[in-house]
Amino acid sequence: MGIVKIDDDLHEEVRKASTVLCRSINAQAEYWMKIGMLAEANPTLSLNDILRIQLKMASVDLELTRAGP
Repeated sequence: MGIVKIDDDLHEEVRKASTVLCRSINAQAEYWMKIGMLAEANPTLSLNDILRIQLKMASVDLELTRAGP
């Protein structure tokens, strides 16, 4: 864990989005960073494609967790 310095205007945008989406400011910033990282790594995918893949992966992880060792 570390400290990331961001512009005050960007921090305000994160704060507003976190309020609307019921996330903490840190969780919203993490979400945007993760989506941005995935978008840069997969430039041919749309946001909807990225979210669909992430949801599918989360479902698989949940099923594996429920199945146990």
